[in-house]
Amino acid sequence: MGNRVMSQELIDLGNRIRERRQEVGLSQEVLAEQAGISPNTISRIECGQTAMSVETFQKLVRILGSDANWLLSSMESTEKDTGQLHTVICRVRNLKQAEQDIVVRTMKALMDGLEKTGEEYFHIYGVCFGNIIISVEANTVEYC
Repeated sequence: MGNRVMSQELIDLGNRIRERRQEVGLSQEVLAEQAGISPNTISRIECGQTAMSVETFQKLVRILGSDANWLLSSMESTEKDTGQLHTVICRVRNLKQAEQDIVVRTMKALMDGLEKTGEEYFHIYGVCFGNIIISVEANTVEYC
């Protein structure tokens, strides 16, 4: 049987890997090719039918642009807020450091504004960070 194992932890891990693969729009075949493993192995991983090596796990994390802690977490993967936050965090991690700094400063400004106003929503008409203008009301990003 080799690596064939069935546990709830492997099933949950496989579900999170499948969820993330689908979020980034990869087929099992493409993910397998990029990871250097067979599509059948990807299928067994996603179904929780096999354990994988640390090397394979690291490759999947990198290819999926994911967070190892999130993939390994025991939190319910169907929680919409958790999934949205995870997606944003992964996207930020894939940015250059200077771009990450802009996103962090922007988020801090938005959070500070929310905390100060005590309102659920507020409007920013043109906060400029570096050479980028963020307009929350218009849902746009422009360059200065």
